Amino acid sequence: MTLTRRTILQTGAAALLTPMFARRSWAASTMEIGNIRVDTLSDGHLVLPMSFVTDHNGAREIMATYGMTGDAVEPPCNVTLLRDGTNTVLFDVGAGPDFMPTAGKLSEAMDALDITADDVTHVVFTHAHPDHLWGVLDDFDEPLFANATHMMGKQEWDYWIDPETASTIGAGRESFAAGAIRRLQLLEDRIVTFDPEMEILPGINAVASYGHTPGHMSFEVRQGNDACMIVGDAIGNHHLAFAQPLWASGSDQDPELGSKTRADLLARLTDQQMPMIGYHLPDGGIGRVERDGESYRFGGV
Repeated sequence: MTLTRRTILQTGAAALLTPMFARRSWAASTMEIGNIRVDTLSDGHLVLPMSFVTDHNGAREIMATYGMTGDAVEPPCNVTLLRDGTNTVLFDVGAGPDFMPTAGKLSEAMDALDITADDVTHVVFTHAHPDHLWGVLDDFDEPLFANATHMMGKQEWDYWIDPETASTIGAGRESFAAGAIRRLQLLEDRIVTFDPEMEILPGINAVASYGHTPGHMSFEVRQGNDACMIVGDAIGNHHLAFAQPLWASGSDQDPELGSKTRADLLARLTDQQMPMIGYHLPDGGIGRVERDGESYRFGGV
């Protein structure tokens, strides 16, 4: 696996290359898996109440060790772009203009890499929360990625396309359900669903990581002995999710299942020494899971 580092100013071009590190910029972090190139593109960031992370006793003390205090958090949003010479694949599409003013910046990051929406051949969703799905339509409510096949796990699709979801999801997430069903209905004729453990595209295997949402999927990208795991929101931050993976997260729709999924993923990634990409992890989201006593920490590649 080849990993490189690049520093880019928002208004400038490449300035520095150093081997053996992920290449980072405001627009992208990059790794190579065989002849597959993977970039993470910034969609901006969210602003969330601390309670959305967790309300567990001791959480604030742990977060303070990461320099995080106060009543809000601002997690970054990292959209993954994969190019293998044939396919140009986006994993999630960001928030678009209708969720938060601090997010919805994907088009700027794509511009920095000279990638257009028409270049995208496949859009693959980890799940259908607003910051992952709502950027799928243009200003005229037409599919933004007009040439792309759109792909979502069947269990996730069935949950969000169901009109009853809005009445069962809970008051705090009713807008999530309304926004999801509107967009998915407009995409219905171009959606392909899949099940866990399927190879959805060459070298890309679906991995069930339920809990954050009922049908949340992660994806193992592999070529030969090189691989990485795109985990979406199954590992939702670089602090509590690693330090206390079994603590319930306020962002998970099924906190108990989400905790088990998180712990299992962290153990798998550590045992296999597999790099990961997290949607809300810092510095572009690319890194490794490292053991830290009985807990874990998010480390660089």
